[in-house]
This record gives sequence, C-alpha cells and structure tokens, in this order.
Amino acid sequence: MTEKVALVTGASRGIGRAIAERLGADGARVVVNYLADRVAADEVVAAIQQAGGVGVAARADVADPAQLRGLFDLAESRFGRLDVLVSNVGTARFGPIAEAADEDFDAMFATNARAGFVALREAANRLRPGGRVVVISSGVTVTTRPGAGVYAASKAAVEQLVRILALELGPRGITVNSVLPGAVRTDALVAGLSESALEEAVAQTPLGRLGEPADIADVVAFLVSEQGRWVTGQAVRAGGGLF
Repeated sequence: MTEKVALVTGASRGIGRAIAERLGADGARVVVNYLADRVAADEVVAAIQQAGGVGVAARADVADPAQLRGLFDLAESRFGRLDVLVSNVGTARFGPIAEAADEDFDAMFATNARAGFVALREAANRLRPGGRVVVISSGVTVTTRPGAGVYAASKAAVEQLVRILALELGPRGITVNSVLPGAVRTDALVAGLSESALEEAVAQTPLGRLGEPADIADVVAFLVSEQGRWVTGQAVRAGGGLF
C-alpha cells in the first residue's frame, strides 16, 4: 500500500477506525472521514502517522451527496490521486416492518443505500486503474432476522451495485467487493444489545467469540492489496462462521 491513497468513510471509530489505521500502517495515505467526533478522528490520524503512514481528518455527512463528493475532491487535491475507497458508514434502526416509519426508511436508505451509490459512482469516475473498492455491508443481508428488514434491504441494495460495478470496472483492473461482518465488538453493538444477546451471539458463532474490528480490517487489507487482485464482485462473509 506504499504511496497508495485511500478514502475511508466513517473512520473515526469501530470498524472504520480499525480499517483506516491498518491501511495507514501498511503505508497508505488515508483520508479519515468523520461526522461529529473530531477528537477521535485526530486520534486515528495520529495512530496512522505513528505507524509511519500519512493521514488527514475530513469532516463530512455522507448522507449529503455534495459533502460526500467533497471527500473525493479532498483526496485528489491533497494527494493528487485516489486508489482505494472503503465505504463504511451506515445507520441502523431495528423493529418490525409493520411498525417501521417512513422516516426510518428514508434515514437508512439515505445513509446506507444512496450514500453507497454516490460513493461507488464517484469511485468509478475517479479511481486510478488497478484501484480497489470495498463496501462494508452486513451479515443481515444473508440471514433472516426479525426486526432487521429495512436495514437489511438498504445494505443489500448496495451489494447489488457492487456486483454490477465489478463487471463495469473490470476492464480497468479495478476490483469491487463487499465485506459482510457478523457480530463485531464495537461501541454501537455493546450499547445496542443486552448482555444475554451478546452471549447468544457468541454461542451461535462457531469460532466462539465476538468479532473484533481488527478482524474485519484484516479482510479489507487483503482485498485492497496486490494479493487481492483476483477477487472481485464478491460478498465476503466475515462472521466467524455465524452465517
């Protein structure tokens, strides 16, 4: 990844943070997107620099297409190129479909589906030949879980875009994949699930533990590396065997 330029959205915490720090440690110059927590984003940049990489924090609400496009502009103006996109931002609201409000649908499709579309479109127009695109999706797109209907639909929509874009960008040597995490120990997961629900997730996972953000970052690091050059159009399941 030396001298490669990567944009990671939602990179100030959780899975996105682990990905940004890993790519930086691998030598990439990383645009660290955040929405509200500048302190956390600066910590990510500091970690990247301490590992020998280069990072820059960039605030943007990816649900706003103009702000999302601005991240691509920043990468190109700051570093002169863009080689890697990791689209990580997402929002989730759970509940029965019968009780889902129009506002819930709009919020999840704006942040998950539309932002994913805009990011993929920008990547298609801006990435250099041989580039890499990875979308962080969710294991709920391949499992049927009550209460996850609208969220799963918003994530699944982007997975379809990934499959098609892989065909369209293949002639330029650009790979396009999605990664489907299982239950990963993040602040959002721990805050959103009861202790019994966390224990149940562990019990259902063949590898016998929750995933860690670094587990997902390692998968992404492979996909965006030279070693991942022959993998494209795939939805990579990274759930410890949960699905």
